[in-house]
Amino acid sequence: MKGKGAFSQVFEADGGVVKSGLCVVCKGAHLLCGKPRCPLMIKFYSRQRTLPMVDLKDLAGSSPPAVFVGRYGYPKVDVGPLVPGEFGDTAIMDRPEYWMGKSIDDIVDMRFRLVRGKYRIDATDFRKSGRIVDDLQSLALTEKPVEVVANFREKPRDRLILDDEVEPFGPSARMDAMTKGNGRWERNLEKGYYDTDLKANAAVIAAYRSGTLISEIQKAFSVGTLGTEKRRRFVPTRWSITAVDDIIGKDYLTRTRLYPPIGEFRIYRWEQLDNRWCVLLLPTTWRFELIEAWYPDTTWNPVGRDIDIISDCEFFQGRADYAHIGGCYYASRMAVNELLEREHRTAGAVIFREAHPGYVMPVGVWNVRENVRMALRQEPFCFDTIDLALGYIDSVMDIKRRVWIRHSGVLTDYLRQRRVEDYYGHTVAAAEVEEVHPELSKDKE
Repeated sequence: MKGKGAFSQVFEADGGVVKSGLCVVCKGAHLLCGKPRCPLMIKFYSRQRTLPMVDLKDLAGSSPPAVFVGRYGYPKVDVGPLVPGEFGDTAIMDRPEYWMGKSIDDIVDMRFRLVRGKYRIDATDFRKSGRIVDDLQSLALTEKPVEVVANFREKPRDRLILDDEVEPFGPSARMDAMTKGNGRWERNLEKGYYDTDLKANAAVIAAYRSGTLISEIQKAFSVGTLGTEKRRRFVPTRWSITAVDDIIGKDYLTRTRLYPPIGEFRIYRWEQLDNRWCVLLLPTTWRFELIEAWYPDTTWNPVGRDIDIISDCEFFQGRADYAHIGGCYYASRMAVNELLEREHRTAGAVIFREAHPGYVMPVGVWNVRENVRMALRQEPFCFDTIDLALGYIDSVMDIKRRVWIRHSGVLTDYLRQRRVEDYYGHTVAAAEVEEVHPELSKDKE
């Protein structure tokens, strides 16, 4: 699981390196953990800016709007609003679609200004929980920031919570009550809310096709406002993010995998938050792979000496099991299919991701979705052969083709197969496969 256990030992305030004294010796100044900047200090400075607003039991502010549904103890989970101690247009705080170009500091600062209220409910029988649930559902459907007052049992407490699936957020506390102002609901989500005969998948797709932001659909999905009446329930935020990406991606695939293939090898390139991306599109039938390379001193490889590489793939028929890379797989697959649908073409897709040491803390699965989307908005580099395409990857990525191929199911399969074009002058880099996979050097019958 990308070394999450090791990460907890290093950075959680109640274990690992903190107890061993390394952070005490370092104090964020000597960077003894090997990172170029201290994640704890990034959080600390953001926390200092939020202290005045959390030193009280009642908090009022303009929610972006934002809600959070926990997953621990499911179906008995904590739910609640995310509220900043400020008024005005706070929408940007919970719209990751607009975070391209922002630094880690910008994102952390925004998110740690959001204080989470926690109220325990039964996610499968939420109607018994009364007014708070009604207000949370209304908040999740609201189009623009709306005033919220949260009444806490105690002063919100800060805790370092880092997750590769969900956006970070600030302090939290148990909540006795909340009140919210009036706001207009997002019209597409409102339709889904009142249509209690419409299945959740259909409601998600209808809202997305009508232009609703994916982040807004995910909120509505998480608070039980979509789907048939008897099947509505609260869904942990972490699960709802992946569910919506998967639903949209699968809807695209019903069409995109049947389109004619593209006519060349393409590479789309992008860099953001010290993540380096290359998206390779192959002129083949549908297949997909995400390969992530985590450098030492990055979020999920904090104490390693070697680059950790993890991958997941599927071919024309799709996959039956859950990708062990997690939500990033479904977010990036959806983004690729957005492009294929626009062009009415199909392709094989391999996404190469290098996470370099400047990526000091996780900021959520949106980072993958929006960066792949942004990469695919760039002008592609086009090539006639796979050799030329892989040669370009060699020139722009630190990791070379031999390593990528060794960890790639899609590339290995492509390079070991004989195709019609092989007999018409198109060369295939079979030597690359034979070098790293000698057992695959023979043609597949």
